[in-house]
Amino acid sequence: MATEKPAYRSEIAGAVHEMVAGFASVGIVSKTTLRQFDEACLIQADPLAPEEIRALREREAVSQPVFAAYLNVSRNLVSDWERGKKRPGGPALRLLSIVQRSGLAAIA
Repeated sequence: MATEKPAYRSEIAGAVHEMVAGFASVGIVSKTTLRQFDEACLIQADPLAPEEIRALREREAVSQPVFAAYLNVSRNLVSDWERGKKRPGGPALRLLSIVQRSGLAAIA
C-alpha cells in the first residue's frame, strides 16, 4: 500500500509536528500530546456529501463492492453513504479524501 505524506496546515506546522512525533517515538512526549498536535497541525478531512461519494466512486470506475473492498468497509455501508443514510468518519473519511486527491491507486 502506498503511504501518502500527511497534509499539514503550513510548512512550519509540518516541521513542528514531525519534531513532536520524533519525541513521541522515543518516549519524551506522550501519545495524548501527539494526538493534540495532530489536531493542531494536520489538515482535517472535509466531510463529503452523498453525491460526492458516488461521483468519486464513478470517477474511479468501480462498483460499490469493489470500492468497499478498497476502503475495507461493507458494500452496504458504501450504499448508505451514497444515499445519505450514514456519513463516513474517521479512517474511512481520511481514505476517501486521499482517493479524492490522488485516485484509488493511492490506497491500493
